[in-house]
Amino acid sequence: MKKIIGVIGSSADLTTKSMYEFTQKLTGQLATKGYSIVCGGLGGVMEAAALGVKKASNPNALSICIIPQDDKKFANLYCDIVIPTGMGECRNKLVVNTADILIAIGGGAGTLSEIAFAWKQNKKVICITKFNGWAKNLAGQNIDTTAKDLLIPAENIEQTLSLLEQLLEE
Repeated sequence: MKKIIGVIGSSADLTTKSMYEFTQKLTGQLATKGYSIVCGGLGGVMEAAALGVKKASNPNALSICIIPQDDKKFANLYCDIVIPTGMGECRNKLVVNTADILIAIGGGAGTLSEIAFAWKQNKKVICITKFNGWAKNLAGQNIDTTAKDLLIPAENIEQTLSLLEQLLEE
């Protein structure tokens, strides 16, 4: 079965230009390697993630965008598959459920909820430490005693890709 990588992170109002460019480059490389991504389908890191997949040279890689609204028109323009849930923030659980592993970039309260859902499901999250937000704040931490070592720090794209390959082989 094809692996799906969840990309979670800052919404449009919290995303910096460098964070956007980093995300776009990362997901472009993921798509080139044959991975599809799942994200929240709106702006910021989510838009950059879908755009990176769209610009990649692999037509078999897709961006799966699970949006909180009940109408596809709210999704960003780069989404390949849009799943309108009408569930508001509860859609964050669906993003986590769909992903085999997650990559967190920056992040506010929505990202924090996705990291918590991943923790409860014992899913690994590669936390990018290059940018401020919950990904950086929680990298290498344990949320509680129910699990450990699920929030793995990474500083750059190369380290992220290497960690991802290792984690998917486990």
